[in-house]
Amino acid sequence: MTTVMNKIKLSDNTLSVLKNFSQINSNLLVKEGNQVTTLSPAKNIVSIATVEEDFPVEFGIWDLSKLLGTITLFDDAEFEFNEKSMSIIGSSGAKVSYYYSEPRLLTTLEKEVKVPETVVSFPLTEEVFSAVQKAAAVLQLPDMCIRSTDDRNIEVVVLDKKTPTSNTYSIAVGENPTDTDFEFYLKIENLKLLAGDYDVDICKSVVTKFTHTSKDIFYYIALESDSTYNG
Repeated sequence: MTTVMNKIKLSDNTLSVLKNFSQINSNLLVKEGNQVTTLSPAKNIVSIATVEEDFPVEFGIWDLSKLLGTITLFDDAEFEFNEKSMSIIGSSGAKVSYYYSEPRLLTTLEKEVKVPETVVSFPLTEEVFSAVQKAAAVLQLPDMCIRSTDDRNIEVVVLDKKTPTSNTYSIAVGENPTDTDFEFYLKIENLKLLAGDYDVDICKSVVTKFTHTSKDIFYYIALESDSTYNG
């Protein structure tokens, strides 16, 4: 027998997180509780968010964008989480029954992410990151490099690392307190971050962690294999 759970509403913040996650992976497994995690199909992006709602059951979504589109059919929608499906209910009483996907069919994070010690840290404002994204789009450049400069600063550079004569866009983002030289490469297409300011922590030759400064969400994004750190 299917048990109907208490109705809950999704906050605007949670909906924005889900929309962001739909850009990382089209499917999603939501576990019981208030933490939502996504993993890209290539397994090079992980994001973990703590949301306001406490989900009463585990449920899988095969097409997250379709679910988000379905939610827009209603004003002030409420959700009932049942054993095999959720009910999305509008203020008029109209309702959609939306069936869950089998968890085994979804791309899910099976174990806790463990990363090495941070070697480089700096703040990344929304203004700077937006400028970097715009430059990458206008100049049609696929790569971002976080590197040390001769005057002991850290700069973010957008470029095509496969082309020696590539156009570039660069902007300083902080001071490099050491004499260490480094070049950390990320793919622009992997930088699918929720809007806002971030604290950036880079682990040597492995991963970059982007932590939102005002929302409880962070991302692990894999570094490219040709990243270097001479420390």
